[in-house]
Amino acid sequence: MTLMPHSAFFIGQIVHHKKFDYRGVIIDVDATFNGTEEWYQQVALSRPRKDKPWYHVLVDNSNQLTYVAERHLEPDLSKKPVNHPAIAMYFDSFENGVYTVWTHRQ
Repeated sequence: MTLMPHSAFFIGQIVHHKKFDYRGVIIDVDATFNGTEEWYQQVALSRPRKDKPWYHVLVDNSNQLTYVAERHLEPDLSKKPVNHPAIAMYFDSFENGVYTVWTHRQ
């Protein structure tokens, strides 16, 4: 039996990227790295561990979606919403600093 790594963050949580100083909201969590080796070699220059969680993050005040290793993130405590054109595709509402995931997608 293989144990899944515990993720520190959850879908709908607002986070801050420690290295690149941007805020964003998590839209998906991979228990371990789920990209290509080519992407990892070209983009993940700090070589974060592949056996730890990675997160898909909508970047605040941007139209970017990033893929970030857990070690580069920390909770954002501002409780301010994220401004991104795709927010409505993933979330239903924003309350108490957290986005609520759509429960009834068509």
